[in-house]
Amino acid sequence: MAGSSAEQLLSRIAAGDGHGENSSYFDGWKAYDMNPFDLRHNRDGVIQMGLAENQLSLDLIEQWSVDHPEASICTAQGAPQFRRIANFQDYHGLPEFREAMAKFMGQVRGGKVTFDPDRVVMCGGATGAQDTLAFCLADPGDAYLVPTPYYPAFDRDCCWRSGVKLLPIECHSSNNFTLTREALVSAYDGARRQGVRVRGILITNPSNPLGTTMDRGTLAMLAAFATERRVHLICDEIYAGSVFAKPGFVSIAEVIERGDAPGCNRDLVHIAYSLSKDFGLPGFRVGIVYSYNDDVVACARKMSSFGLVSSQTQHFLAMMLADAEFMARFLAESARRLAARHDRFVAGLREVGIACLPGNAGLFSWMDLRGMLREKTHDAELELWRVIVHRVKLNVSPGTSFHCNEPGWFRVCYANMDDDTMEVALDRIRRFVRQHQHSKAKAERWAATRPLRLSLPRRGATTASHLAISSPLALLSPQSPMVHAS
Repeated sequence: MAGSSAEQLLSRIAAGDGHGENSSYFDGWKAYDMNPFDLRHNRDGVIQMGLAENQLSLDLIEQWSVDHPEASICTAQGAPQFRRIANFQDYHGLPEFREAMAKFMGQVRGGKVTFDPDRVVMCGGATGAQDTLAFCLADPGDAYLVPTPYYPAFDRDCCWRSGVKLLPIECHSSNNFTLTREALVSAYDGARRQGVRVRGILITNPSNPLGTTMDRGTLAMLAAFATERRVHLICDEIYAGSVFAKPGFVSIAEVIERGDAPGCNRDLVHIAYSLSKDFGLPGFRVGIVYSYNDDVVACARKMSSFGLVSSQTQHFLAMMLADAEFMARFLAESARRLAARHDRFVAGLREVGIACLPGNAGLFSWMDLRGMLREKTHDAELELWRVIVHRVKLNVSPGTSFHCNEPGWFRVCYANMDDDTMEVALDRIRRFVRQHQHSKAKAERWAATRPLRLSLPRRGATTASHLAISSPLALLSPQSPMVHAS
């Protein structure tokens, strides 16, 4: 009754499932919420490895806030600014915040490009930034092309309210999921044949979930293609400050400024950014749209009223981001800690023969469990994922939720926990893999000693044919009792 009433009372969008939360990506979070791991109080709980959050360097920001009480209007040192900050601010945001953000965006990109503070538009996190851009750039039914695998919540951020479609650009493990012009052209032409109008190309650089950076040549190719076909290029650079190894990060802004894509139409290029990942401050809800298109900036600024960042938050961050010396120390130390955590995690998996895609950025690894699948299908991947979540008790994210066309890949986040918790998680993975390897070897030995027996009915017999084959795959099913969580 409640469901039917909701359908009658709510809009079609509100009553539909366009929010995308019926994905396995979010189902794993629900398993964690029901039984969260705690190192002291619930060691048998689910460890959250599905949340891309950087908690490795929060102590540096905490210490900065203690050392700079004037950054808060709720302290004696900051109280003189209380009335100015607490009163109404226009949708442009505090001038000092936009100025500091523009300078920081240049700093995090190695000083190779400068940003105009008048093009900085605030939104409620990166989610708000993508929603705003979709509203500005496309009509309902239009499409973005997106390289696979891609961030699952794009299905919500770009589509739910705007009605934009996301169409995959198929990428493959054979070249480490590198985007090629051939794949881009194929996706574009395929959309056109279906009668779908392509309005943009959406990329994440550094990539979520791959943990890799896009090279200059690929970015130049994308900018040139966007100009040729007159479609927008939306670059989500939310992990720009989370690069910890070579090759370094190249921003689309740098490609444009350096002239790497001659004749590029700047009006078609837009950047989404946020402080949620690089600083581990998702609760601050600070997202940024930076566009080279004056009309997009004007429209996005009008939309800021739907997700304007708190003036207190702007005030605090303006002071912190303007502290260039602290920012330089933070970025260097954060990269060092991310590199150490990444290397430890990857090495721990390597001990049991599990590989990850070589990565140099982000807060996660793209883990290869193709060898553990019962069969090479998405259903088998989800079976394995359910075992990992509910029995091994690790919330990892299956590749299918990222629209990966190759079953067996999983995104595993490692920066949202302390060292001890990560060691517990690694130990669970290793024990699970060893159990699988032991059962597989046992099944193979058993099968090798059992001849294949094929019994067929005699001519005229009424009994059905009987095939007596014992398959090792049956023993390797994720439902097998050999799987244990502890």
